[in-house]
Amino acid sequence: MPLNSQLISLLDQGMVLDITLEDLPFRVYVAQRPADVEQVASLVPAERFQADGNVHVAAIHDTDDASEQIQDMLFNLSPGDTIVFLCTGPQAYADTLVEFGQSSGDIAIS
Repeated sequence: MPLNSQLISLLDQGMVLDITLEDLPFRVYVAQRPADVEQVASLVPAERFQADGNVHVAAIHDTDDASEQIQDMLFNLSPGDTIVFLCTGPQAYADTLVEFGQSSGDIAIS
């Protein structure tokens, strides 16, 4: 079952989303990038690292079960946390966006 999310901005091969779980807001970064921690610094603004909460990072590969990995990550969140999904291939990226109710096609920000 897809999670409800709101598109905040588009990145180069990625999206920034806001989601709400149990009435708590979270920021989610989904990007098609290598599974390299250096990628996180190029996606997430410094103020997110300095804010309350932790930054959680997961790599999702084309052969992974994106839904399972996302659910595992969301289970361990605390208020104010930021989540980064580095999708290492186009299928992983598409599958991850579908879980958040988004599409990898062109999306207009309203």
